[in-house]
Amino acid sequence: MSLPIHHMIERGPRPVAPFSHAVEADGWIFVTGQMPTDPDNPDAPLPAGIVAQTRRVMDNLTIILQGIGLALENVTMIRIYLTDFDGDYAAMNETYVSYFEQGKLPARTTVGVTGLAVGAKVEIDMIARRP
Repeated sequence: MSLPIHHMIERGPRPVAPFSHAVEADGWIFVTGQMPTDPDNPDAPLPAGIVAQTRRVMDNLTIILQGIGLALENVTMIRIYLTDFDGDYAAMNETYVSYFEQGKLPARTTVGVTGLAVGAKVEIDMIARRP
């Protein structure tokens, strides 16, 4: 096994804690959970509502994947964290599914949590694999 490669994507979102955007080991890519922050204006308020926040998180994840030469089609597993599981689950799902080709969804776990960094309503992390 070779040493892991730690990726920081230049145009990616500013980390809200000490971490790499992604770590790659033997073709597996572990993308750190992303928040709904604007990579072009990291101090801007978070988008209002679960739909806008889910969109921003998925866009941030896409930026990171593109920065290492991958796309959402390379994603094998996703974990989603919601602060209002009952209230936001359906709307988050509608937004989330629009990012993938029909019938080609990654494996997934979704969990309700009591809080997330920066007051976000949603955080998503993922595992991808190089072809």
